[in-house]
Amino acid sequence: MHNYRDEGIVLSGHKLGEADRIVSVLTRSHGLIRAVAKGVRRTKSRFGSRLEPFMLIDLQCHVGRSLDIVTQVELIEPFARGIASDYDVYSAASVMAETASRITEAEPVSRTHFLLLVSAIRSLCNREHPPRLALDAYLLRAMSVAGWAPSLLDCAQCGRPGPHRAFSAGLGGAVCTQCRTSGAALPDTDALEHMAALLTGDWETAESADLHDQMDASKLVTDWVSWHLERNIRSLRVLEST
Repeated sequence: MHNYRDEGIVLSGHKLGEADRIVSVLTRSHGLIRAVAKGVRRTKSRFGSRLEPFMLIDLQCHVGRSLDIVTQVELIEPFARGIASDYDVYSAASVMAETASRITEAEPVSRTHFLLLVSAIRSLCNREHPPRLALDAYLLRAMSVAGWAPSLLDCAQCGRPGPHRAFSAGLGGAVCTQCRTSGAALPDTDALEHMAALLTGDWETAESADLHDQMDASKLVTDWVSWHLERNIRSLRVLEST
């Protein structure tokens, strides 16, 4: 019998049978795990509410054949309680959780992804920044940690010094007029400066950006994530549509 204990943040949950739930948890030391929490949907469950999305928990699991089994859960920070009361905050947190799941499901264990997500969710819960700015900052940083950092100044193809106006997810980010293709976006250069501020954590600059530039940047971030993950983030598309 092999058990392990780790700190993790709950990303999602799915019903299993009449009373069980399969939970996806991004952990500090074991990466992304999927485990069965038996009986958590019963009203008398000892730790059902602790396994809601966005909860930061200390959990113990037994290693199973296909799915691990949750045997113990202790609550560390109840982020879900502060997130669920605001639709915009909840929507941003949902995109973060889904993106983290997509990025880490095919990656080796990465403590950096765990720490980045916890920091972003905590910031959302505390309303430190506008939800969409917090989301775009997280997406840019998560993609960069995964090895997909966009070029936001010099040309991603030839290295010509920027700033450049054109942006192409397929070409690696900002591109000069010589390298630009017909499908490249043409936002204002201030939109790319805004993205750079989000990526580096320059919140004073990011929060003072023109709303039009923020919206242009959000679209570029969405295109960047969709291109490199090779499939849409469902919750992100829902957020875009609303």
